[in-house]
Order: sequence, then structure tokens, then C-alpha cells
Amino acid sequence: MRVGRSIAAALVVAGLAAPALAQEEAPRTGWGAPDLQGVWDFRTITPLQRPEDLGDKAFLTPEEAAEREQAAVQRDIDAWNADARRTEAGGNVGGYNNFWMDRGTNVIPTRRTSLIIDPPNGRMPASTDEGRARAAAGRGSFSDTPPASYTDLSNADRCLTGFNAGPPITPGGYNQNVQIFQTPDHLVMMTEMVHTVRSIPIDGRDAITDERLAQWSGNSVGRWEGDTLVVETTNFDTDRNWRGSSTTMRLVERFTRVDANTLEYEYTVDDPNTWTEPWTVNLPMQRNDLPMFEYACHEGNYSMDAMLGGARADERAAAEGGQ
Repeated sequence: MRVGRSIAAALVVAGLAAPALAQEEAPRTGWGAPDLQGVWDFRTITPLQRPEDLGDKAFLTPEEAAEREQAAVQRDIDAWNADARRTEAGGNVGGYNNFWMDRGTNVIPTRRTSLIIDPPNGRMPASTDEGRARAAAGRGSFSDTPPASYTDLSNADRCLTGFNAGPPITPGGYNQNVQIFQTPDHLVMMTEMVHTVRSIPIDGRDAITDERLAQWSGNSVGRWEGDTLVVETTNFDTDRNWRGSSTTMRLVERFTRVDANTLEYEYTVDDPNTWTEPWTVNLPMQRNDLPMFEYACHEGNYSMDAMLGGARADERAAAEGGQ
């Protein structure tokens, strides 16, 4: 939790007005462009979609935001204080598991009820029949279909891809940092999750549209529009299936250095083969002075043996009439 925002939340709970905090001016590079470099933290308890019970409520009050933040803190305290217990697959053993989580404890500074800002209801548009079918196919996992071999384990099972690495970036769970490097003609983004790296040219070149050269993270090209870097990404690999998306998805990301400590990240997803209309997310990222850490995913190559061995054990038990 960041100290400044924690103090502000405490003042709200106490019924006091939080003082306005002066923001340092957004820095620029030696060649005059907005400086987007650094490690950026995108943790937040603000959900991607507005909860349905909030209806058309677009913003939380300061009191509601403080209540949610305190509840997030209490959730972690309760997990740590829970008694040790055994659990079935997919359960939660409390403090041990909670140690590895880094969900955050703050809503975004705007106090929006969702990260989605368009459509106005704060929710993803309806999916097409194709999109629903692709999304369902991508949800297969060890828990519902025991794997026959390593080829049946998903890329996530094998620690090859991460659920929040993007593009586009969406908060979730842990490893919620991205490091940006910048030159006059390139921007490089490295996410903490699965150390995914994107090298984005901003030198005016055309995008690669040849489907034979499709890439997992798509092909990205950037350009400056004033002080905002706009990155367009297309030509995604067929097997990626991000939230059921198709290979024709067009992603437009916008990066704006608002001040010394804030990078505004906004993106629009346009894929008529998957959703009935485009949708847009706004996610303010906060500067993190800590270094990035290595991503290990508890040695996926070793756990693969255990997952396959567990599947064979379940099959033997079922053949013998066990549970």
C-alpha cells in the first residue's frame, strides 16, 4: 500500500478533508519526449467490470472507497490469522497461499467502479457466438479434464504465459508490475509476469500484416500524438485466444505520463468477431521504486510431472472403483 493514499483514506474515515498533494511535473527525456521509463505498479482492487448490483453508479464516494480499501486490508489479516488446514484441489490454505498474492488494497485514484470506461455501463459488451465458443475452448484446465500428456496442459499450466502480462495489461493476482525502457525510436515493455517482453518501434515504420509472421503478443507500432504515445497492435497468433479474441483483434493502447508518479494507461479493444462493440479500459499506474524480480512459477517443468502423475493416480483409483 502506498503511504500517500493510505493517509488520504485514513483522513476520509476520520471525517477530515484530505489535503491536496502537489504533483511533480511529468519528466521528459534528453531528446524532449515524455519520459515513460521506470517500473510501474498496476495493482488495484477496482474490478475490470462494474458489479451488476451497482447499476449505473460510475464512481464511489470517498467513504465507499475507504470502506473497500479497509475490507481488502482485513481480508489479508484474516487469511494470515486463519488456522492451518488441509484443502482439496483448488481450495485455499490461508496464510501460506496469501503470502504469494499481491492483489493490492487500493481502488484507483478516480474512484471509478470499474476499469472499463466505455461502454458507459462499465461492463464488457456482449460476446458473439464465435467469441463465446473460443472463450469456452480456452478455459479447459487440469481440474475438469485430466491431461493424457504434456500437450494437454495449457500454456498457463506450463508457466509459459501469464494471465495479466498482456497485451493489454489487466490487473490480477500477483506480479503486477511492468518496466518500460525508451529510446528515440523504440519503447520496450517487460512485464513481471512471465517476463514477457514487447519491443515497439516508434520510428514511423508500417506494421507487419503477413499472417505467416503473426506473433503471440501481436505486431505493435507506436506514434506520438502530442504527449501521448499511441500503440496499435494487430496480427495476433491464432493460439493466443485472449478472452476469446480472434486473430483480427485490433488493440489501441495510449500511454500518458501524467506526473512524476503516475502513468495513465488506456486501451481500446476492437474485435467484431468476438464482441458486439469496442470497449475501453482506463488504468492509472503508479511509479514503483523497487526493482523487478525474477518470475519462476514454481518451476513449471518440474510440476508437470506431478500434474501428469496425479492424473494417472486418479485414473487408477477410478478403474479400481475408488473416488
